Amino acid sequence: MLIDHQDLRAMAARIFEAGRSRGEEAGIVADHLVEANLRGHDSHGVGMIPRYIANLNAGTVVPNSKGRVLREDGAFLVYDGERGYGQVVAREATLRGIAKARRDGVAVVALRNAHHIGRVGTYGELCAEAGLVSLHFVNVHGHAAIVAPHRGSDARLSTNPVCIAVPAAEPGRPVILDMATSRVAMGKVRVAKNKGETLAPGLVMDAAGLPSNDPGVMFASPRGALMPFAEHKGYALAFICELLAGAIGGGGTLKPANQQQGTITNSMLAFVIDPARLAEPGWIAEEMRAIIGYVTASPPAKAEEPVLVPGDPERLSRAKRMKEGVPVDPETWREILAAAESLGLALESPRVSA
Repeated sequence: MLIDHQDLRAMAARIFEAGRSRGEEAGIVADHLVEANLRGHDSHGVGMIPRYIANLNAGTVVPNSKGRVLREDGAFLVYDGERGYGQVVAREATLRGIAKARRDGVAVVALRNAHHIGRVGTYGELCAEAGLVSLHFVNVHGHAAIVAPHRGSDARLSTNPVCIAVPAAEPGRPVILDMATSRVAMGKVRVAKNKGETLAPGLVMDAAGLPSNDPGVMFASPRGALMPFAEHKGYALAFICELLAGAIGGGGTLKPANQQQGTITNSMLAFVIDPARLAEPGWIAEEMRAIIGYVTASPPAKAEEPVLVPGDPERLSRAKRMKEGVPVDPETWREILAAAESLGLALESPRVSA
């Protein structure tokens, strides 16, 4: 189904309102999820609603919690999400980091105890829109490991995403690197399973440690494992995320004791920098325009696939899906309906684009 993004936002907001979210919270979470769909990251879009509502019903996400500052010391800010929706508490922590970086030139923000914060690129985009550079390192615990370490045969880490954002040198084109350290996000495996599709080789292994293209191995018992991207390089970056967000930032690592809660807990260590404290803004913008132009002028290996910069694929996807609608497969839609029904909400069939 291709569903109009405004209808999808309204539907998602109604579900979170039924889940006791007050004020602007339902809209913030709904907007974040649908924006992920628009930008082509269906793994972090409305397909997460069933998991969120299951955690809500289990009491492991607390609606209407904006979190609180635990400690503030010069450039440093430690923020406790207090089990609030990650889209709300991570946004609040990021906005506080932006204000601090504007004032002091740099901010170091450690977020802990947040429910799933969603697409991490959202927080990089907030910083870039403010004219700031940011680096975000995230780890995940609260449930069993799902990513194998390099040379390993079972899961010991999670998808531990990294985001690096640079303000735009030209209107509407910030450079946003936003990626999981696994070869594929767990949500994309869920999407493939719901669509009845197989996976490309090299993305997952089964419970015996053997290569597989079946997304079902990640939902079986015993479960398989996702593979890190670029072998030892992706594994090393995932491990660094675990150390920075989980240990250094104080959020907790994916040690066995932190795998038993049956939920999603994110920690994030973010560095927000005012580039004007380093070089003259006009010169930075000119250098960026020059290198972007030089790199993207490379003759494409395939005529229909021009060279892009990080963030371009999401912008192209957003323009296309804003016009044509957001794709939602039947199984994902069924799961969303079931989640709504668990809250006593009966959803109408969506308007489907031709």
